[in-house]
Amino acid sequence: MYRIASASEYLVITGAGISDIKIAKKSWILPGQSCKIFDVSPVNYTFEVQAMSAEKLPFVLPAVFTIGPRIDDENSLLRYAKLISPHDKLSHHVKELVQGVIEGETRVLAASMTMEEVFKGTKEFKEEVFEKVQLELNQFGLLIYNANVKQLVDVPGHEYFSYLGQKTQMEAANQAKVDVAEARMKGEVGAKIREGQTMQNEAKIDAETKIISTQRQGEGKKEEIRVKTAVKVFENQREAEVAEANADLAKKKAGWAKEAQVAEVEATKAVALREAELQKEVEIMNALTRTEKLKAEFLSKASVEYETKQREAEGLLALAQAQGAYLRTLLDAVGGNYAALRDYMMINSGMFQEIARINGEAVRGLEPKISIWSSGSAGEAVEGSGGGGNAMKEVAGIYKMLPPLFKTVHEQTGMLPPAWMGSISDS
Repeated sequence: MYRIASASEYLVITGAGISDIKIAKKSWILPGQSCKIFDVSPVNYTFEVQAMSAEKLPFVLPAVFTIGPRIDDENSLLRYAKLISPHDKLSHHVKELVQGVIEGETRVLAASMTMEEVFKGTKEFKEEVFEKVQLELNQFGLLIYNANVKQLVDVPGHEYFSYLGQKTQMEAANQAKVDVAEARMKGEVGAKIREGQTMQNEAKIDAETKIISTQRQGEGKKEEIRVKTAVKVFENQREAEVAEANADLAKKKAGWAKEAQVAEVEATKAVALREAELQKEVEIMNALTRTEKLKAEFLSKASVEYETKQREAEGLLALAQAQGAYLRTLLDAVGGNYAALRDYMMINSGMFQEIARINGEAVRGLEPKISIWSSGSAGEAVEGSGGGGNAMKEVAGIYKMLPPLFKTVHEQTGMLPPAWMGSISDS
């Protein structure tokens, strides 16, 4: 007879010609041989394993194991066919066998762990149980296809997991409160940060606006200074032209005044002329001193005003250039004669007029003294005795005139006659 097993079944053949057993999906059944069909589909086994932790706290571990024969290994399939297949997979015998293995390994593993470890490490606990039970089931040719460990259950009178759950619930609630408070704090801090950033951005924008406004004002002032400088240069040029015309007129007037003054000075005495010349040199030195002082003042003023965006300095520079051009124009007008330029500057500053005034004051203060001397009348000469006597009278008259002459010279000039000519008395 030819027998064929279904997809989830195998044939177990024993008898004549077979030393142990034979497993096949299809085969001829010869006389003297016995054939039995067994199902290899896995079966679910539900258990509630009572165990005790390392603290000697009992608990219940509900579990569901899906177990079936290992069909991928021939030796395992042979062991299953010999040991398990003679019994029904759902029989009490097979269930007790599987439950005994699972309970034994679970109790041993739980006894080495604390309740906290069992509770927190459910996944690790499941894996440990799975490995230990699988090692024991290998000898029966069985394979754990799936293992599902349910929530741990308290044993009546030992409500550890209940209290632990309440603790966990309270911790979760407290953590939620902390999270809410922290979120509220982050929101308030974030709002303050955003508000501060807004104020910083506003201040930054205001500063940038002020900088741009200041730059625009600086550019406007720069243009205003440039225009004023150009106008000042033009005015200086016009003033230079007017000054040049006035210089020609003043030069002619100075020539005429000079001739009159020279004639007046030449009419004075040598002492007054010398005094005027000395006074002239003094005035020249004073004029040069004033000129240097003015230069120092202009230089100091230019140094002080240099920091005012250097625009007024440019105006002063233009003015100085205009004055330099004015002096160069005057110097070119007099043919490069520095002495003539100096005379013009002295005339323009009123120095010659001052010299004339001083000379006039000097002459006015001389107060000359006039003495009249007489050697006798003409009638006395006629009445004398002879011509020789008249000649001697003339000589005597000359000698009589010398003392008052020397005295007058001394009074006017301070000069004394030579010692050999005599001395002047105080009377």
